[in-house]
Amino acid sequence: MPPGITTLAADAPELSAANTGFMLICSAMVMLMTPGLAFFYGGMVRVKSTLNMLMMSFISLGIVTILWVLYGFSLAFGTDVGSVIGWSSDFVGLSGIGVTELWPDYTIPVYVFAVFQLMFAILTPALISGALADRVKFTSWALFITLWVTIVYFPVAHWVWGAGGWLFELGVIDFAGGTAVHINAGAAALGVILVIGKRVGFKKDPMRPHSLPLVMLGAALLWFGWFGFNAGSWLGNDDGVGAVMFVNTQVATGAAVLGWLAYEKIRHGSFTTLGAASGAVAGLVAITPAGGAVSPLGAIAIGVIAGVLCAMAVGLKYKLGYDDSLDVVGVHLVGGILGSLLIGFFATGGVQSDAKGLFYGGGVEQLGKQAVGVFAVLAYSLVVSAVLAFVLDKTIGMRVSEDEEISGIDQVEHAETAYDFSGAGGGATTRTAPPAAGTPAAPTNKKVDA
Repeated sequence: MPPGITTLAADAPELSAANTGFMLICSAMVMLMTPGLAFFYGGMVRVKSTLNMLMMSFISLGIVTILWVLYGFSLAFGTDVGSVIGWSSDFVGLSGIGVTELWPDYTIPVYVFAVFQLMFAILTPALISGALADRVKFTSWALFITLWVTIVYFPVAHWVWGAGGWLFELGVIDFAGGTAVHINAGAAALGVILVIGKRVGFKKDPMRPHSLPLVMLGAALLWFGWFGFNAGSWLGNDDGVGAVMFVNTQVATGAAVLGWLAYEKIRHGSFTTLGAASGAVAGLVAITPAGGAVSPLGAIAIGVIAGVLCAMAVGLKYKLGYDDSLDVVGVHLVGGILGSLLIGFFATGGVQSDAKGLFYGGGVEQLGKQAVGVFAVLAYSLVVSAVLAFVLDKTIGMRVSEDEEISGIDQVEHAETAYDFSGAGGGATTRTAPPAAGTPAAPTNKKVDA
């Protein structure tokens, strides 16, 4: 994603109505990804946890929006301070921004850039929630989001995309969030689950998805919204780079679906709908950092690699004993790492920048830069997220009780259930009085016509 770079007044561009409209549409598409993620995760859990899973995503829309306006945008995209954080008083409360003031070096208003980036900030902590299904107090989760975006997401976004951020200055390529979003969220998920532990019945109870149609609906909404997520990250349509990213997003995702399903068929003997949906998300994750640097053929390779390796990675939780409920680590962390590192192999040097990967004569220089970005974000997010979870667990508590988890977190935390079957009996019934002694028994229930 292009960061803001100050230009001379004489070279400053003019506001583009076309680019502004395009970016507003992309912002709305990215917003839709958070409800889409809620449906995707919500269908993957058991019935008794459906509403909690939906709410763990939806609450991010409220919390992060307010934090972003108050200080988040300033921390992430304000004037650089020491290459690790930003700060601009005009961005605090979005109070010092002119209506037609442009984001430096681009043709869209600052307000448009701010709202587009807000949608990324909302989605990222919501991604973490899938690893914590069935067992986290909702109040603790809301407080975790507040602390995490402040201490982890806002600084990392500045490192990667902010003018002066140290990873940006190093030359790390992250078109739309492989490091700042997916590795960041995946590493955070791993850090938290290592602290809070496993669900009751992990590796004993089947814990199957309760609604695969809901999963497929969520995957479809994510896929649709991801075009705004990726193509919009070039902040305009003037040079065709966003169009290449749009194409590569579709190509890599389709390839990842095929790669995941092929692995699944060979390994388990079946093509599953859950595998198709998960493969799509894996491909979307992997192409997110790389799609502006590779050709469509490179996108196919990235998609297939991500589909196969992410499918393999989701089984590691059973071997290593960590309870990543809905495979956030296996898909988002592993997919983000793959997409970021594969830039070092497949970058053509002819799309978003002139940086070339190993397969295009660029040597290992770009691969080295990508590796620095990957492991810096992974280590920071993993450690800080684990510390935050530990502090919350030792103070207000992160988990519901074992009895509450078994009975169902929806009732405990939200006093609701996702599905009401009380009216599903097929019609009203009336009871008759008991028969007199010696009389043949009459039916105890008689159907009454509606």
